[in-house]
Amino acid sequence: MKRGIIILLAAALGLSACNKFEKGEGGMTYKIYKSEGKPKIQEGDYVKLNGVETVETTTNPDSVMVNTYDNERPAFFAITKAMFKGDLTSSLKLLGEGDSAVFKLNLDSMEKYSGQPNPKTLKSRFATFTIKIEKVLHKGTDADSVFDAKKRLFFEAEYKELNEKNKIVEPKKIAKYIEENNLKVLTTPSGLNYIIERPGNAERATLTDTVVMDYTGQFTNKKSDGKINVFDTSNAKVAKEAGVYSESVQYVPRNLPLGQLPQGVVQGIQMIGVGGKIKMILPSKLAFGENGGGPFNPFTPLVFDVELKGIVKPVAGGPLTQK
Repeated sequence: MKRGIIILLAAALGLSACNKFEKGEGGMTYKIYKSEGKPKIQEGDYVKLNGVETVETTTNPDSVMVNTYDNERPAFFAITKAMFKGDLTSSLKLLGEGDSAVFKLNLDSMEKYSGQPNPKTLKSRFATFTIKIEKVLHKGTDADSVFDAKKRLFFEAEYKELNEKNKIVEPKKIAKYIEENNLKVLTTPSGLNYIIERPGNAERATLTDTVVMDYTGQFTNKKSDGKINVFDTSNAKVAKEAGVYSESVQYVPRNLPLGQLPQGVVQGIQMIGVGGKIKMILPSKLAFGENGGGPFNPFTPLVFDVELKGIVKPVAGGPLTQK
């Protein structure tokens, strides 16, 4: 499966995976999928790239640590001095703008120099990085202050372009999700698409209440492995099926203040009672808007499946009471 993800991405990028791995410094191995022949990345440069990092564990041969394609957000990488021979910085210096490659880096060295512990269930001592260099801003002989200004303008221009693209494609993402899942949705005047799968009882939550709910939040796009793109869930089965399960998370219904949830989720939950279940497709204006935040890009529509387990009413001067 590990090679499967690499080959799948290579095919998606129109690359050839027939060449063998070559040996690099510090035990790193690599193969170049595509080379445009442009100047190689140097220390001090600023790079925009897309990539996937996978590791092999005892429970998952393709445990994905990072995937910018699934997140639909490229990474911006300042090329600093290498921490050790054969690290990611050393790998990127083998590439130029437009180039693509796969690297296998030593996890023990990465843990030693980064200070971040490796997963306890590791089966292989190597992490696999599949990288596509989108753009390179070369520092050249620029003074640090001059180049810092160039980096800021470069990032702002790229971010603006991404935002404009997201704004244009957002309605298409929502329509595609609804069509691919054969959903018969209703739409509120605010733009919330929803399906009430079970209405629940007659009680309705208010903004001052805390709601107890099982839920799954996902993006409208699927991941590169075909699984649903879950960013949060209270359901262990869903987490395992989506490949986001964590032993450190307690998968139980969660108590959440209704008034602090995204506007679209508030509207949807107020349509059902306890025992009710609803699917909501939120346009970004009812989620995290044109600015985004955390893992959410600007103009990102979201999907929530919610089952309302209880409503907790505030009691003046006393403990909360659940109904």
